[in-house]
Amino acid sequence: MTEKEILEIIAEGEGHTTEFKKSTSDITKDVYESICAFYNRDGGHIFLGVKDNGEILGVEKGAVEKIKKDFVTAINNTNKMYPPLFLMPEEYQVQGKIVLHIYVPMGAQVSRCAGRIYDRNNDSDIDITNNEELVYKLYARKQGTYFVNKVFSKWRTEDVLRPDLIDRARKMTRSKSSNHPWLSMDDNELLQSAGLILPDQESRQDGITLAGILLFGKDSAIMSVLPQHKTDLILRVQSVDRYDDRDVVSTNLLDSYDRMTSFAKKHLNDPFILDGMQSVSARDAIIREIVSNSLAHRDYASGFVAKMVIEKDRLYTENSNRAHGYGSLKLNSFEPYAKNPPISKVFREIGLADELGSGMRNTHKFTRLYSGGVPEFIEGDIFKTVIPLEATSIIKLGPRVSDQVSDQVSDQVSDQVSREQLMEKILQFCIVARTKKEISEYIGYKNLTYMTNTFLNPLLNSGKLEYTIPEKPKSRLQKYRTKKS
Repeated sequence: MTEKEILEIIAEGEGHTTEFKKSTSDITKDVYESICAFYNRDGGHIFLGVKDNGEILGVEKGAVEKIKKDFVTAINNTNKMYPPLFLMPEEYQVQGKIVLHIYVPMGAQVSRCAGRIYDRNNDSDIDITNNEELVYKLYARKQGTYFVNKVFSKWRTEDVLRPDLIDRARKMTRSKSSNHPWLSMDDNELLQSAGLILPDQESRQDGITLAGILLFGKDSAIMSVLPQHKTDLILRVQSVDRYDDRDVVSTNLLDSYDRMTSFAKKHLNDPFILDGMQSVSARDAIIREIVSNSLAHRDYASGFVAKMVIEKDRLYTENSNRAHGYGSLKLNSFEPYAKNPPISKVFREIGLADELGSGMRNTHKFTRLYSGGVPEFIEGDIFKTVIPLEATSIIKLGPRVSDQVSDQVSDQVSDQVSREQLMEKILQFCIVARTKKEISEYIGYKNLTYMTNTFLNPLLNSGKLEYTIPEKPKSRLQKYRTKKS
């Protein structure tokens, strides 16, 4: 590593994979806590001789060899670090001062420092020893097996699975190929082909996996093996403290997919959009990607309640996650990981998902077409996807008309029925004097000029609406109220 590279890392400050330690004359014990945290999470860089604010103090020249010796002794002491690590501080000259650099790789197993377990969160080392859920998640990240591959060998498939769902999946494979192998398989062969029947390591008998139960199981079977499984669907636009609409989904993944997509389509407009010369439903494409991602890649072992929330300016999903990194994912640099391969495989075969990593690219593409915004994908123990909805009117409550439709096809919006309905709503709303902004928000219009010309002026001219300050129509204090007959 060159001096320039070190200065560039230091300039970015402490973070998820960077830590500064003063340690000018002796190595402090919190260095080992940071090593433990880095090893347990994603690895990182530790610089000795640097203050928390990035100021380079340097390690005292006479203390360098002692620090190195003490470090190597401690890092290989199983009472201090377990498992013992083979690390060595590297000495560099930075701005004429000595800086020791320790690179910690991401470990294959859980590390302990003096019997305690540490994990990295932003720029802090967190002691999670007594937090059972966080410790479990840490061990889960280190395992090479998957929770959804848990086998229930004592359960008969005919008792816990729904044949109609298996047949539905079989028919859906035609979207991939008219000669798909599943079309000629019986139910048991299909389940084995999908990796949903595996041998139990203890009983040595074949059994249905948790993934198979989640995909094709009866609701009673799902609740018995995974009672925490559910997805909360929330519409929060007018009643921001509670909700305007809600659905709690706790069924198999195929029906969950249908209910989640139906909920989103119910509350999101589907404007006319061209992708080149082809008309596309950007809304449906976005919903498909984020719903399949939420169902196929969540950590089903966690008790965290997955959710999909629609708000005024965004749609977002949250689900528990076996994280392979931390922070926002970048389209040009992220590396996809299979979180639940058996579920992902079935979703791909039946056409609910594509190859690994394509969902993020498709979501970027169609979000730009739909709202002109850029989606966010935030990796962590909770995975969050955020779809901006700034350029579209999203909610269809009563006779509300979307801003995008009103702006794009203002001539057609003069449909007499909807205009009269909106005018009647305005008159009811303005029984108490209202500002122009309050009226526009109430009926769902952001374009004040269009709203004024289309609704307020006709109502004023007809005498049904009146100014509260008639002598100053353009006053900033102006309000509108319904004229008493």
